[in-house]
Amino acid sequence: MPAVPSHPILHPSVIFFLRHFYFFSPTPRTRTRTLLQTYRFSSSSAVTSHGNARSGRSGSLSSPPPLAFDLVQKIDVNPPKGTRDFPPEEMRLRNWLFQNFREVSQMFAFEEVDFPVLESEALFIRKAGEEIRDQLYCFEDRGNRRVALRPELTPSLARLVIQKGKSLSLPLKWFAVGQCWRYERMTRGRRREHYQWNMDIIGVPDVTDF
Repeated sequence: MPAVPSHPILHPSVIFFLRHFYFFSPTPRTRTRTLLQTYRFSSSSAVTSHGNARSGRSGSLSSPPPLAFDLVQKIDVNPPKGTRDFPPEEMRLRNWLFQNFREVSQMFAFEEVDFPVLESEALFIRKAGEEIRDQLYCFEDRGNRRVALRPELTPSLARLVIQKGKSLSLPLKWFAVGQCWRYERMTRGRRREHYQWNMDIIGVPDVTDF
């Protein structure tokens, strides 16, 4: 009866997983590539040794390589500091609150608008000065443009009104419910990711006259 190799032959699906692991592993590629080569070598050695046992010839098996999972860096499953998840029960509450925002706004004839969450960094510096830079999630994109996640909605509102210019019929009554980010010290009930509800009237000297 032929001897059964002590080292198991890798199933093709395992090799497929390892190829996938090669492209997405945060570990250095050279280590991962060596790992794949080791697995392929071990698999072929097992096949050769199995065949030698059938033909009566001896063969040596290579020692089992380290598991691929040992090379994977652990990932923190918590959201980034200052942000939060919304599982279904909390999402229902958020939707209920935002729906009330919208109903109240529409009750007073405000129309809903929204803006990009990513804006030019200069837009916020123009409003708040250079000191706001320390509170921005800002970076340079691949086109060498300085951009930032919006820390508030008002600068984006002003930009849109200027962009539309004379095509708008004043006065305007707009509202927005938007997600914002501000990198600052967190306090109780205040996170770095937050939502802002704006109700703006544009084009009248005094809102009490409107």
